[in-house]
Amino acid sequence: MTVPPIIAWFSPLDYVAFAFALLGALWIGWRIEHPKPDKPSVSILMEGFRRDWMHQMVRRDPRVFDGQLISNLRQGTAFFASAAMIALGGGFAVIGNTDQLADVVGDLTLGRAPAMVWEFKLLVVLAFLANAFLKFVWAHRLFGYCSVLMAAVPNDPAAPLAHPRAAQAADISITAARSFNRAMRATYFSLASVAWLLGPVALMIASGLTIAVLYRREFASRSRTVLLRVPADPGPMQPDEQPERTR
Repeated sequence: MTVPPIIAWFSPLDYVAFAFALLGALWIGWRIEHPKPDKPSVSILMEGFRRDWMHQMVRRDPRVFDGQLISNLRQGTAFFASAAMIALGGGFAVIGNTDQLADVVGDLTLGRAPAMVWEFKLLVVLAFLANAFLKFVWAHRLFGYCSVLMAAVPNDPAAPLAHPRAAQAADISITAARSFNRAMRATYFSLASVAWLLGPVALMIASGLTIAVLYRREFASRSRTVLLRVPADPGPMQPDEQPERTR
């Protein structure tokens, strides 16, 4: 009996669902990084705050707070990179034991398919995870570059290289954050692609929900409203206007 090729085990709806997930991931990433001028995303708004941060750092003395902040950012990327690596290891372990996975999913979906079908679906999950891992690692390294540039900023704000070095540090910080955000989106879609094990409809629903959540967080969230708020300058605070200490 001739074993049908793997493409015969996927329905046209499977191909539509896979294309929808892949194109949706590419589209939402492009929209977040290239928004309309009158509707910036949270990621774009944060770029301005990162530049403001470095501008304030030039005049801050001492700069211990800035060093601690960049260290926290590096720790965050290291944590997610480690989590992605562990997930990759678990995914490869599951691929080596797809027979039991096929039995479990078959009971849920009332269908049967050869092991190589489940392996391909898991490879899609692992592809998103691998992409996330590599971007997390690159973001971690870029934050390291940023810390070196911050240390290269002269202590004297009037020094000729003070503001140019700070601008370089801001640009590297923005690039690192962009890589980190891309890695997070890849992680979201890796979770969504797990739904493909339950069928193409589940994959489309999970991908659509992921796109909707990402769009809302970047363009319609409360945090975006806060970032868009332009604070009024109250002027210098007088000694008798100091806020009371929170008990």
